[in-house]
Amino acid sequence: MSTIRLSAAEIAARLAAGDVSSADVTQEHLDRIAEVDGDLNAFLALDAEGALATARDVDARRAAGETLHPLAGVPIAVKDVVATEGIATTAGSKILEGWVPPYDAFLTRRLRAAGLPILGKTNMDEFAMGSSTEHSAYGPTRNPWDRDRIPGGSGGGSAAAVGAYEAPLAIGTDTGGSIRQPAAVTGTVGVKPTYGGVSRYGLIAMASSLDQAGPVTRTVLDAALLHELIGGHDPLDSTSIDAPVPPVVEAARRADVSGMRIGIVTELNGEGYQPGVRARFDEAVALLTKAGAEIVEVSCPSFAYALSTYYLVMPAEASSNLARFDAMRYGLRVAPAGVPSPSAEQVMSATREAGFGDEVKRRIIIGTYALSSGYYDAYYGSAQKVRTLIARDFEAAFGSVDVLISPTSPTTAFPLGSKLDDPMSMYLQDVATIPANLAGIPGLSLPVGVTDEDGLPVGLQVLAPAMADDRLYNVGAALERLLVEQWGGPLLSRAPELGNAATSRAASSKEGKA
Repeated sequence: MSTIRLSAAEIAARLAAGDVSSADVTQEHLDRIAEVDGDLNAFLALDAEGALATARDVDARRAAGETLHPLAGVPIAVKDVVATEGIATTAGSKILEGWVPPYDAFLTRRLRAAGLPILGKTNMDEFAMGSSTEHSAYGPTRNPWDRDRIPGGSGGGSAAAVGAYEAPLAIGTDTGGSIRQPAAVTGTVGVKPTYGGVSRYGLIAMASSLDQAGPVTRTVLDAALLHELIGGHDPLDSTSIDAPVPPVVEAARRADVSGMRIGIVTELNGEGYQPGVRARFDEAVALLTKAGAEIVEVSCPSFAYALSTYYLVMPAEASSNLARFDAMRYGLRVAPAGVPSPSAEQVMSATREAGFGDEVKRRIIIGTYALSSGYYDAYYGSAQKVRTLIARDFEAAFGSVDVLISPTSPTTAFPLGSKLDDPMSMYLQDVATIPANLAGIPGLSLPVGVTDEDGLPVGLQVLAPAMADDRLYNVGAALERLLVEQWGGPLLSRAPELGNAATSRAASSKEGKA
């Protein structure tokens, strides 16, 4: 029996029981990628040889009676912003095309040590700048539910890979919603841990005070298992929290919201939300009430300024971080045309012109302007003050409720290309997810159904206080259980089948190019 439609926990149980081998499981997922990814473009690089070598090693160690990590032998995909020794890491940009890191990120080391075969690197918006995975230098990723729509961004590759059964687990990164928003529009589960809960060592930085790696999965329990593995203190990251990982797996297994106070954020549930998104959210709230939770409305007035604040803080930090791509040390180097002996500045300028895409250039310009002399206090300094107000709003809200909930994204997945000429409309897709990044608190998105108008997935977001990540998993798993009982199975089982249709389309595309 094929394992590709099983959860990571189910695969792990079969591996532990000796019912299947990791080599077979890994090969099945590599075969699935070969079948459908020519159409989806979820992966930028594959490491079939390395993944199978890890799988065979795990099988041998298990046969020898060695005690292994619970997820040992379960394949995983990794967003291309995470450094992986021996596997190309491009951050979706031409400026890093072909770059192979000489070291592993902290979380990559954790994955390898636990024996998870790394299938490959997933597509993303260039340097994680985007809400649709259309800003990748290597072409857009498509949504498994409707291949003419976006899979969310910037981590659309990881979400699409999990949603299309190409991988049971994936790693994403979330700067303003880039784990949760793709999860919402692909019917998967995505978690942004507390800032500092997972080391940023080895992540190609966009905005250092906002970036956070986390799990992308098909179930809440799978996310908890992966979170527990990659979380924890790292002395190589000065922002890493020196404290134990919250009991996320225990919370996911408990799944009981009776007696909890759950707040609905007024400012994250207003105008601009698609009717079907509101309808599925309201139905999920009714299920939580039926399960014994007390629902209260909470106002966080500073959230009205979160989007503006984010789009000052993030570009400012990105412009500083991306200054390292100077054509001198690694990555692309372009000599300016018609200049016989170019200076370092001329080479740098020509390289950045050729290597950076339009969205990256836009944000670098905005960030440099916000940090420039005479404007720093007016823009970046003021944004940091509002950021403090947003954190205080969260603090006040969590003084009266255990968690907060909202729709994850105001709309379902929009058609490819429909917002490329309207950056502001694209930025608004993150309106509900951005506040959590500004405050450093954890957030989870899980699927709560599909809309009547377009039949596409809707996500519900759960937010908790810093280092109370376990509350996310308790609420998420409880709601997931109720929904699966109502649906008669996982939501993804209702997604259009990719199989032969995707293969035929990919083959036709290749014939056309030939």
